[in-house]
Amino acid sequence: MSIQNRTLFENDNLYVMRGMDSQSVDLIYLDPPFNSNKNYAAPIDSKAAGAAFKDTWTLDDLDNEWHGKLAEAFPALYTAIHAAELTHSQSMKSYLIMMAIRLIEMNRILKDTGNICLHCDPTASHYLKLAMDSVFGKDNFLNEVAWTYRKWTNAATHFQKNHDVLLIYASTKGNHTFNKLFDKNAPQQAKYKRGWDTNVVEGGIRQLIVYNRTKAKSKIADGNYDRVVYREGNTKVTLPDHWNIPILNSQAKERTGYPTQKPLVLVERIIKVLSNPGDMVLDPFCGCATAPLAAEKLQRKWIGIEIGNKGIELVKLRFKRELGLDERDGILGKIIHRTDVPRRSEKYPHYKNQKHELYGKQEGYCNGCKTHFQFRNLTIDHIIPKAKGGNLNDPKNLQLLCNYCNSLKGDRYTHEELIITLKEQGII
Repeated sequence: MSIQNRTLFENDNLYVMRGMDSQSVDLIYLDPPFNSNKNYAAPIDSKAAGAAFKDTWTLDDLDNEWHGKLAEAFPALYTAIHAAELTHSQSMKSYLIMMAIRLIEMNRILKDTGNICLHCDPTASHYLKLAMDSVFGKDNFLNEVAWTYRKWTNAATHFQKNHDVLLIYASTKGNHTFNKLFDKNAPQQAKYKRGWDTNVVEGGIRQLIVYNRTKAKSKIADGNYDRVVYREGNTKVTLPDHWNIPILNSQAKERTGYPTQKPLVLVERIIKVLSNPGDMVLDPFCGCATAPLAAEKLQRKWIGIEIGNKGIELVKLRFKRELGLDERDGILGKIIHRTDVPRRSEKYPHYKNQKHELYGKQEGYCNGCKTHFQFRNLTIDHIIPKAKGGNLNDPKNLQLLCNYCNSLKGDRYTHEELIITLKEQGII
């Protein structure tokens, strides 16, 4: 892949991901906006001062191309998103379109052995699961994990809302990475460690359940029970789908003041289970760099994307403070800050050499106004321009337009925006 380890992009994650090679990432962890209808900003006296984002969505926040691409490539999903508008709001439709167009790119860049974990809350988790089912495939769904935590509030009209949701999908279920963790607090774990359990009564019969004969030898000799039951084998219990991990309090050492910061231990657990040392982890909503920090600690490679201008500052700050690094360490010097849109290293024929094939596919018709032209009167154009992350040579991003449509579209707009303009002019 053309993107090096320890790279942080300061750009729109859609454009960056469009420039990433297919099947180049082992794990994607994303903690995107939740459509909370709030605007967030870090306190001015915090390490993240200046970091802010809005979590309110309207149709004006969307590119017209996103509607068309979803409607063409995922018609069932686009129908579900439209239903969300009717059952919830236009804001939810806008939010889901913003997320879905990015999930499509995440699916493309995820390896066949890879996983994706989307962090959300009940505001939109059920709608996002529909989107994930559509893009990644319902059969590749692994878990809906509830991250539970305590809050010291006193809700008057409902139960306290004390959990977030982690939607976990494999790229290819059965071929994916999954490193099993065990629940250290499960009763079976305690029994296994001590070797026996005497608090078992069935039908009035007192039983001694023995898990380890050597450790339970004195208990067996004690004889204060009616029956001895031997159970051999491993009684370890795998981690369940609800994780009780405290939220960061105001005094937490790792706290930066960044809005919506998540605990490091939570993200570390996700990376441990869903990737291996040396794997590439991508966080497209990098925020205050919790995922890059966790990946670095666990010997994973990482790429982060953050549209704000505090990203690189927070990465270096946390690497210094929480990993104990300073400017003399090689790692800090290897963190790369990029503001450009990357180009894929995947090899395609140069776009100028694909005109004949495109002419055959389009049967000589302009892909804009749908008028038939001779070969010499059509020009190669990019459906998604380079400025918005379009790949210059990818056959799926190429089309033929007549001179009028090509001039009207220019090199800044997408094909969908061209179509809207042609309709406004009454040409189609």
